[in-house]
Amino acid sequence: MLEKLFERGLWSTRLMTLSAVIFSILAAFALFFLASADLYHVLVLTYKYFFTAAFHPENFHADIVAEIIGAIDLYLIAVVLLIFGFGIYELFISDIDVAKGTGGDKILYVSSLDELKDKIAKVIVMVLIVSFFQRVLHAEYKGALEMLYLSASILALSLGLYFLHKNGGKH
Repeated sequence: MLEKLFERGLWSTRLMTLSAVIFSILAAFALFFLASADLYHVLVLTYKYFFTAAFHPENFHADIVAEIIGAIDLYLIAVVLLIFGFGIYELFISDIDVAKGTGGDKILYVSSLDELKDKIAKVIVMVLIVSFFQRVLHAEYKGALEMLYLSASILALSLGLYFLHKNGGKH
């Protein structure tokens, strides 16, 4: 009797993971809104650039591209938070029945903690690549050696991405 009561209480502690689920989903919404606001800002600046004769800032194109890449970075981090929230919910609480048969179960379904870590790691690598290219846009190169370092960095990122996807999604 005491053992069953203890096990029931122990099993109920898994519900503490709901806080991680709720706050990761809320944080994902916040990042989606921030990224969308950044892209709205880009659209406003682009409108001003084309339709206002007095608005022609220096390095406009590079700044716009950097802002767009920054927004993509925020969207990717939001996706990481969504994957995390859905994965934790499915692993510790319950399957999401609404997602079954709609295609959503293939995108966000997680059957093990290792699979969740793998999905999150792949998206984080994409975030790092996007962040790298955002920084490259604003970098000033002082010589051929720095350009060689940049090329080596891009090659290393490409190889890392290749090896991440080499197994074809198999675990």
